[in-house]
Amino acid sequence: METKLKTVDTSVMRKKPLSAYAADAQKSELKRVLTRWGLTSLGIGAVIGGGIFVLTGIAAREWAGPALALAFVIAGVACTFAALCYAEFASILPVEGSAYAYSYGTVGELFAWLIGWNLILEYMMGATTVAVSWSGYFEKFLHLFHIEPPLWLMNDPVTAHEKADALRAAGTAVPDFTFAINLPALLIVWVVTYILVKGIKEAASTNNLIVMLKVATVIFVIIAGAFFVDTANWTPFIPNAVTDDTGQTHFGVPGIVTAAGIVFFAYIGFDAVSTQAGEAINPKKDVPFAIIASLLICTALYILVSLVLTGMVKYDTLDLKAPVAQAFADAGLTWAVYLITIAAIAGLTSVMLVMMLGQTRVFLGMAKDGLLPKGLFASIHPTFKTPWKSTIFVGTIVSIVAAVTPIDKVSQLTSSGTLFAFAMICGAVWLLRVREPNLERPYRTPVLPVIATCGILANLYLMWNLRTDTKITFVVWCIIGLIVYFAYSRKHSNLNNPEE
Repeated sequence: METKLKTVDTSVMRKKPLSAYAADAQKSELKRVLTRWGLTSLGIGAVIGGGIFVLTGIAAREWAGPALALAFVIAGVACTFAALCYAEFASILPVEGSAYAYSYGTVGELFAWLIGWNLILEYMMGATTVAVSWSGYFEKFLHLFHIEPPLWLMNDPVTAHEKADALRAAGTAVPDFTFAINLPALLIVWVVTYILVKGIKEAASTNNLIVMLKVATVIFVIIAGAFFVDTANWTPFIPNAVTDDTGQTHFGVPGIVTAAGIVFFAYIGFDAVSTQAGEAINPKKDVPFAIIASLLICTALYILVSLVLTGMVKYDTLDLKAPVAQAFADAGLTWAVYLITIAAIAGLTSVMLVMMLGQTRVFLGMAKDGLLPKGLFASIHPTFKTPWKSTIFVGTIVSIVAAVTPIDKVSQLTSSGTLFAFAMICGAVWLLRVREPNLERPYRTPVLPVIATCGILANLYLMWNLRTDTKITFVVWCIIGLIVYFAYSRKHSNLNNPEE
């Protein structure tokens, strides 16, 4: 009796069979508890936070000026192209893993690995940046009550010594210290980790409450701030371009494009929605809806806030750490500073929650395919039904990095991976439409060739206009990813066992 042996495809372009995704969904141990608006809330929870409360000051003061609103429009348009493509993929493959999972079934294993590897950079460094920002707002909150914690307890070693030197230079006595740690950043990461280990329902409920507070505060900022807008602050709307010592152009059209790349970090929330497909009640319809709805709502809010903010305060005097709160303080609305600071603390918490949630689900998808160790990244808690080991692992890494690393060293590392993933998805959904025209598509991206082409070009253009050091870091990270792939992932891929 002859035994037929199936040939193992060893190509780095081998693809995961689409039928395997349906099998993954049927075998999933995750709880399906997320509704359409629950998913939308998660998206808004990830989008509104870092962009409004942190990046507006940096992007306007250093790169775009009042034209920050145009930067948000550019970033929003680029995201919309990608979001429409994401929505079609999410309706076809309603599984955790986001862009990684979509690419694995269409483009091939190596491209999928690179996208998954860059999603790690996106989510983990994004969560780290938000944790450090959260600490900064928490410190500002303590200052409102005249509580002055020691520098070494509220900042990483580099920042703590920089602040101490600045205070000493100004004539303020500062006690010597040899040890420094950003304790609030470390602790908030572990609070979020605990919530995520407990379960998606608890995480979603916590996020929903915070989202309501954030959206209410943002609407308040837009309406109340509008009464304090001085249109003279919008002149010139696009400041003249200036080139620094490194050859980087600030302001002008190049500055606006660079700012769009920077604030792109603020838009990754809709990507996080797609990572939750495994926990959605009706993923084929609700995930596409939530992706598009969360993006449209947040883009409109971002544009309005940026216009109000640059109208209240001259762009070159914006506060870099807490621009919105400081703008209202300068306007004499001290009581509003309390509200905005509390909302920022809550808002940044929900951003961190969704980012870490998305990261563990990407890990889960990659581990199920054998590209990462299953014992660590695919282990589901018997009671909570969450990837608890992976969540604790992510919490450990994020908390340590946030506790000892300056924010400027991590805040620029997220956009490059995001832009790369978005460009790849736009191409992959088009490729799948050509290869599998008869596949069931509950949602179809309109005029796909146009949308996909625009998405690819827009995202790669923004990526090209990122800071040089950011692009270098992206290349180094990809090289490390390739080493891991060829040393471990390719050998352990499930595609090496076709019988399974």
